[in-house]
Amino acid sequence: MAATETLDTRLHTWARETPRQTFLVSPETRRTLSYGELHDFRQRLAAHYDAHGIAAGDAVAMLLGNGLAAAALFIGTMASARVIVPLNLLSQGAQLAYTIEHCDCRLVWTSAEHEARVREAVRGIDRAIEVCVIDPDSTDWLARASASSDTQAGADDIALLMYTSGTTGRPKGALLSHANLLHAAGNVARWHSLTPADRVLSALPLYHINGQVIATLTPFVSGGSIVAPRRFSVSTWWALATEHRCTWLNMVPTIIAYLLNAAADDPAGTASIRRRITGIRFGRSASAPLPAEHHRAFEALFGLPVIEAMGMTESASVVFCNPMPPARSRIGSPGLPLGVQARVVDAQGHELPDGQQGEILLRGANVMRGYYKAPEQSRDAFDGTDWLRTGDLGHRDADGFYFITGRLKELIIKGGENIAPREIDEALLRHPAVLEAAAVGIADPNYGQEILACVVLRDGMRCSADELRGFCERELGRYKTPREFRFVAELPKGPSGKVQRLRLSEAG
Repeated sequence: MAATETLDTRLHTWARETPRQTFLVSPETRRTLSYGELHDFRQRLAAHYDAHGIAAGDAVAMLLGNGLAAAALFIGTMASARVIVPLNLLSQGAQLAYTIEHCDCRLVWTSAEHEARVREAVRGIDRAIEVCVIDPDSTDWLARASASSDTQAGADDIALLMYTSGTTGRPKGALLSHANLLHAAGNVARWHSLTPADRVLSALPLYHINGQVIATLTPFVSGGSIVAPRRFSVSTWWALATEHRCTWLNMVPTIIAYLLNAAADDPAGTASIRRRITGIRFGRSASAPLPAEHHRAFEALFGLPVIEAMGMTESASVVFCNPMPPARSRIGSPGLPLGVQARVVDAQGHELPDGQQGEILLRGANVMRGYYKAPEQSRDAFDGTDWLRTGDLGHRDADGFYFITGRLKELIIKGGENIAPREIDEALLRHPAVLEAAAVGIADPNYGQEILACVVLRDGMRCSADELRGFCERELGRYKTPREFRFVAELPKGPSGKVQRLRLSEAG
């Protein structure tokens, strides 16, 4: 891949060489988007931005579910030299408002479904922000404008500003360039030997780095295509895969768990599925650790190899990946370094030998430039040089495979989504009966992690777990509401008085 290549130059190549090749299929509407149509949309979008005073390098946000519009805006905005900011559909009011304010965008694309939320979020922001409500299932709403300046981005220019939760509860905006994204997606495409004939089925959302880089940009780089349902449905998954002749599956452990549960209830149907999916080469699982029993069961039931991988927002998703068959993968390991250098270090930063546990550091062309408007956090993210601190504890075996054994960071990763524990703590502390509260992730076979909240009640106050659950659903939304509430006399604390969050699961 040329050092000067950008998403725009790659789009121009496909539009010239294979304009009729399908890039995206929206199964609910049965509409498609070809590379030629995507290039035409990019041209109209650049003109629209010029007409609205949004210059090259400016940020543009979008709050949209999967569909033609989201994919076209995601790639088209970056290809037209602007910076795309995908907003998390799970964000509640305060977090949504913070992200929109912090990213400095002056335009937000959204649909009628989410319009009220966006308008509420921008109401208190002290700058003019245009809210553009569009049809999420079409690209026809963008009329052809007058000719644009057609400013070209450079490979080192920022293309994606992706917000990820931090332990403080405030999202941090990772700055990813065209070169970062193309390096990451290109490595995945080569690792999986993807060609224009390959088609992925992925229901992962475009506000998640996996859905952006693995599911969308990897087919884009290889000239292939994606079938992108609005959301995952266990009842339609295999039918979509066979009807649209998909050759690989992009999954997370939660999807695998649901497919296994459905298979257990319908052995005859599972046998029929196995006979019909012979055109699928592999399934890919990332965003959270895949339980070994689920890995083995999936391969045994469906006859498909599962390639476990690992990524993070700060590295444009790609970190480790297991090898493709016939090479043997390591169940329980996210695999070998993919397009990055990795090492394991002790608390002093000294590299450790194989088998010894320490923090995993990364270095590579896909690693972010830093966090937007956060110089101290950007410095802290690296080890003083150009090695990114992942916050993951693990070790490397003698064959070069990495194993993750814990986290230095306190993030909860539920179904591949990062959840800041402090955000849950602060919500619980708003309840009048709660004196102290602290949340932590606990193992869950379906989501990788679920949420446990330990709560100390005020003297003389009473409160049930059901009452707190309802309170959290109103404050945080159902996804971030703890599954389990544990009432304790005190929270485990260190000498400084700081809550020792990793001991919370022992509290009782």
